[in-house]
Amino acid sequence: METKRQKQYSKQIQKDLGDLFQRDFRKLFDGAFVTITDVKTTPDLGIARVYLSFMLSKDPEGLVEKIRENSSLIRGKFGNRVRHQFRVIPEFQFYLDDTAEVAQKMHELLDSLDIPEADPEEEEEN
Repeated sequence: METKRQKQYSKQIQKDLGDLFQRDFRKLFDGAFVTITDVKTTPDLGIARVYLSFMLSKDPEGLVEKIRENSSLIRGKFGNRVRHQFRVIPEFQFYLDDTAEVAQKMHELLDSLDIPEADPEEEEEN
């Protein structure tokens, strides 16, 4: 269960990191559109788990790997941006958020099911 403070930090990280990604790190993403879908912080606010979603990307796993390789640079720019708001600048852990893809697959599976209509006479008997 996240505390109110953790939630506030998470929302601020999501907002500021999203701005940084759109302005300063566009070249890093090879034209892909990056969305930060969620941020979870540890109780001591030392680690932030950042979940990313990509549009217009053929290799999202490769992009997450690029971001992980540049995490110290990202953390530095983020720290400069929020230095007056945060006492501790968290270490970032980046993960690929594939919930949209999983939801799409589930939707396709449900649509492909062949469920026969119930016989009205059988329903009346039950």
